[in-house]
Amino acid sequence: MTHFLVTGAAGFIGFHVSRRLLEDGHDVVGLDAFTPYYDVSLKRDRAAILAGFPRFRMHEFRLEDAAGMERLVADTRPEILVHLAAQAGVRYSLENPRAYVETNLVGTFNVLEAARAHPPRHLMIASTSSVYGANETLPFDERDAADNPMTLYAATKKSTEAMAHSYSHLWGIPTTLFRFFTVYGPWGRPDMALFLFTKAILEDRSIDIFNHGDMERDFTYIDDLVEAMVALAETIPPDPRVQSSGASADIHSRVAPYRVANIGRNAPVRLLEFVDAIERAIGRPAIRNLLPMQKGDVPRTWASTDLLNRLIGERPATPIDIGVARFVDWYRSYYGV
Repeated sequence: MTHFLVTGAAGFIGFHVSRRLLEDGHDVVGLDAFTPYYDVSLKRDRAAILAGFPRFRMHEFRLEDAAGMERLVADTRPEILVHLAAQAGVRYSLENPRAYVETNLVGTFNVLEAARAHPPRHLMIASTSSVYGANETLPFDERDAADNPMTLYAATKKSTEAMAHSYSHLWGIPTTLFRFFTVYGPWGRPDMALFLFTKAILEDRSIDIFNHGDMERDFTYIDDLVEAMVALAETIPPDPRVQSSGASADIHSRVAPYRVANIGRNAPVRLLEFVDAIERAIGRPAIRNLLPMQKGDVPRTWASTDLLNRLIGERPATPIDIGVARFVDWYRSYYGV
């Protein structure tokens, strides 16, 4: 049994990670601010499921509360700290950029400071495939330069990676950054394409398909992502400065116990094929509104999973039709459609 602290525990990914850890018999302390970026009742319902586990405790405050963050880590002394809380969403970063600076930069700084004062055995932090930005080399590899973010959201996540590296170097905190690739599945966020498309199709409204559908995404089913994260929790990056551990091609620093890992399916899907899968799962066609590319969008994403496979072994990936059907089933049940 391991003691975990999960920030963003009522969020989409945080909920699934927390539930899996609890099902595996671990202690989990959750932190969430229940911000109204999207329907708070969805977050409350996720939290209510977690509250049914006797080994779970939820704390409610914002990452920007430095004193609260330090106190929580001091009181709970997590062995593994999983930092998933963030202001998410590419589109929203154009509308409310300040939220990204306050939560993703200031909030993450507070997490790092708390980890410095009370070091966990492993610090795990969410990043995003968006950091690859204008990179045109496919598939995206963790060793590729990621210096041209296309949105402030991506810029704050790239900054998170840099901040985490500095703390890993200065204070010897073993740290893993995850670059997530278009995660989808039951209990997903209402601002993401699968949720928006499903809702619109069931309500006989049109769906907006940008760049006239000429896009590809490396869609990653939530259970596959959680499986990888759980396996990586005990795959702690060694410190290359300690001679006994030795340098490794599977860490990404010569001066810190620090690693960046893609978590994706390594099988990009055309956006129109994704829409086809939603139509099959729902049993009716979509009204397709083809539009130009949006600001900040990239035409395709594709995760190299070579590193992930070396670290935890190759694992089966959920086919798109099955993952989409599971989401649609959940949506119909949750909303009574």
